[in-house]
Amino acid sequence: MIFGRVKPLDAILATAEKKSLHRSLGALQLTLLGVGAIIGTGIFVLTSEAAQKAGPGMMISFIIAGAVCAVAALCYSELASMVPVSGSAYTYTYAVMGELLAWLVGWALVLEYAVAASAVSVGWSGYFVGQMRGWFGVELPFELVNGPFAGGIINLPAVVIALLITALLVRGTTESARVNAVLVAIKVTALTAFIILALPVMKMENFQPFLPLGWASGDGAGVIGAAASIFFAYVGFDAVSTAAEETKNPQRNVPLGLLGSLAICTIFYMLVAAGAIGSPLGSQPVMSAMGEWLAPGSTGLADRCKELAGMGQEPLSCSKEALAHVLREIGYLNFGNLIGLAAFLALPSVILVMIYGQTRMFFVMSRDGLLPERLSNVHPKWKTPHIITCITGVGVTLAAAFLPVGKLADIANAGTLFAFCAVAIAVVLLRRKEPTRHRPFRTPALWLVAPATLIGCVVLYWRLPFDAKMVLPIWGGVGLLLYFAYGYRKSHLGRGLIEVHETDRDAPPQPVPPLPDL
Repeated sequence: MIFGRVKPLDAILATAEKKSLHRSLGALQLTLLGVGAIIGTGIFVLTSEAAQKAGPGMMISFIIAGAVCAVAALCYSELASMVPVSGSAYTYTYAVMGELLAWLVGWALVLEYAVAASAVSVGWSGYFVGQMRGWFGVELPFELVNGPFAGGIINLPAVVIALLITALLVRGTTESARVNAVLVAIKVTALTAFIILALPVMKMENFQPFLPLGWASGDGAGVIGAAASIFFAYVGFDAVSTAAEETKNPQRNVPLGLLGSLAICTIFYMLVAAGAIGSPLGSQPVMSAMGEWLAPGSTGLADRCKELAGMGQEPLSCSKEALAHVLREIGYLNFGNLIGLAAFLALPSVILVMIYGQTRMFFVMSRDGLLPERLSNVHPKWKTPHIITCITGVGVTLAAAFLPVGKLADIANAGTLFAFCAVAIAVVLLRRKEPTRHRPFRTPALWLVAPATLIGCVVLYWRLPFDAKMVLPIWGGVGLLLYFAYGYRKSHLGRGLIEVHETDRDAPPQPVPPLPDL
């Protein structure tokens, strides 16, 4: 019975000890890892998407998305402190609901990390184009900086940055972690500067009408639809949980890293959103010449934005470098260019963390025999999982080349929301299955928090655009074919190999070393 393949928690912990990763990360390092994964395209770029879907009401959208992530973080914290091993929601599901569902969750997380990395690559491309225009007056060919959905051919800058980050990760994660620490500091500094410059000149009349498209209307429009997209701005905190196996005192540091990074980012997001809405640009959605709403990422919106650009207008919803554009409109031309430069320099850190997270998901799944163990082979010189890193990099590059940032973000959200639902269910089931097991961190009011996580995730998923919703079941179907073609037969648990060999022929993937204090 496939549903009977449940891996005992004790076996999971023993497996991790047999082939473990070095524990070196503390609470501060985990918080920086979380902030580095969270702050990125979601706030630097998707502010435009949120404005098109909800107008000033995106303030409420940030609150809704943040609240769903907060309750999900509490569920993550209990499981991560109990089971401090790599694998995140995949590992927790394996221990509670069995191998088949664990595979589906792991497969959904692969979708999340890969597509999220693609989305950030596209977001970086927008700031790169703005930098070339702002500093050097160079206007890059439209067809080479936009995918087909935006009326172009290929997003070449997105392709370049995705390949560069992949090469960096193949070269070595020690260098990667050091770069990440510097880029986190740049991002936080840039957002702080934006808040200081934008809030004092905020115009309150720009907040009216506050809900131009209501709470829910059209294909993803309205406050809740914007929350479903803005949810991407918070995705990344689960990367902290994925790093639990590399954490010192995970029972204390994982919950601190999860909730700390989420709290820091939420404060930044609310202040940045207020500054963007109150700027001279405002944040009202762009309508067609006939007064119809245009979906973000659609050719209709791209054409309308071209028309407005020809008239010397670039609304917030049309901008691909939202925060830099806001400051330029306020009158801070050079500061706007500097904010753009900060995003240009810092967004690659999110690509780095997301690709890193996926390679670790592949590592854990192959450790359980569900994927070929050869995928986790390490490079003889650089000691990194070069095969799965290259495979991931190719997938990320192809998606970034042809799809717009909004569609990529929505697709990534679908996989994430599914994984969050699995975590919430796993916490409840484990409380009933093993009530006496030591829980260093207990989710408060679980009777409220777990259902709130489930309801919030289902509502946000339902309000995603139709095509984004359909990607998840199709991706899941492909995953099931792979599972029954390979994983079902080769599974260590199915073959009675609950633990990996004590003497491992290959070393595990190189862990993330401690990030330097900032």
